[in-house]
Amino acid sequence: MTYDRLVCANCAAPVSEGRCPVCRAHRQRQESFFTGVNPMALVALLAVLIAAVALLAHQTA
Repeated sequence: MTYDRLVCANCAAPVSEGRCPVCRAHRQRQESFFTGVNPMALVALLAVLIAAVALLAHQTA
């Protein structure tokens, strides 16, 4: 189930609308640093980290 389809048990409205304090609290907990980041940017960051670790391992061996 995606975040957009969650229905609040307190107000029976979609959580994404944030009508009641319970909905707003849940939305605030779900927001994180990676929420607004492009997935391709995360893949690129992961590739750079793997390359850096491989380079470091190669230099120390």
